[in-house]
Amino acid sequence: MPSQASDKNAPPPLPEPLLVSVADSHTHLDMQSGTVEEALVKAASVGVTTVVQVGCDVNGSRWAAETAAAYDSVHAAVALHPNEAPRIVHGDPDGWSRQGAREPGGDTALDEALAEIDRLAALPHVKGVGETGLDYFRTGPEGKAAQERSFRAHVEIAKRHGKALVIHDRDAHADVLRILKEEGAPERTVFHCYSGDAAMAEVCARAGYFMSFAGNVTFKNAQPLRDALAVAPLGLVLVETDAPFLTPAPYRGRPNAPYLVPVTVRAMAAVKGVEEDVLAAALAENTARAFDY
Repeated sequence: MPSQASDKNAPPPLPEPLLVSVADSHTHLDMQSGTVEEALVKAASVGVTTVVQVGCDVNGSRWAAETAAAYDSVHAAVALHPNEAPRIVHGDPDGWSRQGAREPGGDTALDEALAEIDRLAALPHVKGVGETGLDYFRTGPEGKAAQERSFRAHVEIAKRHGKALVIHDRDAHADVLRILKEEGAPERTVFHCYSGDAAMAEVCARAGYFMSFAGNVTFKNAQPLRDALAVAPLGLVLVETDAPFLTPAPYRGRPNAPYLVPVTVRAMAAVKGVEEDVLAAALAENTARAFDY
């Protein structure tokens, strides 16, 4: 049998623990192997003592809220993923759902789903509304109207409940920034898995938007992301896994989980030219401020 070191499906080894604890600002525990308890214990053993569990559809958002209610170290964010909105309206087989294509539900079904997100967003252990936004990589032109309507509704929900807005922005930078300007962004807005360049980072910084960097900042072809991180103000930077996706180098392609945050933190510290502990302290403070916990 292949060793753990060579098995591409094996979890990467535990990194050296951080001396200053941080939070994983965006993870999907419901898509990872093992139990919630196991994930939290493993993360805490390397200094990742808080996670934000993010919902992508109604059922996932309910699970996020229930999990946050059960564990003090878990906070929830609830939303319809941008690719979920066109699936609900059109029965889009390219939508988010892991259950495959469904019959189209139309605008009424989207309204009902948004109403449930609104209900969940009012719960005290739900700290964010997201991930919402726009995704032009996976959804074609026919899905844009549903995505935009859903995004605008999530902005309103976040503002009304005083929760952070967690944005998914894939190949849609200009429209995401435009809609935030038109709707008026919530006081606390987080660009999850920041994917813009340095110029966009400066725009976000001027607006006071948080920028959360994931494991892809370590990829060889990700110099534009590192350039963006370099100019992002230290007080607006977060770290995340987006696990089980975007496992940092040198473990790219293997399962990601919150315990791998230290790998990304160390890469980020090198880009920022700051000591690891200095960055970790800023990340911890920024995440608590972004999600008001």
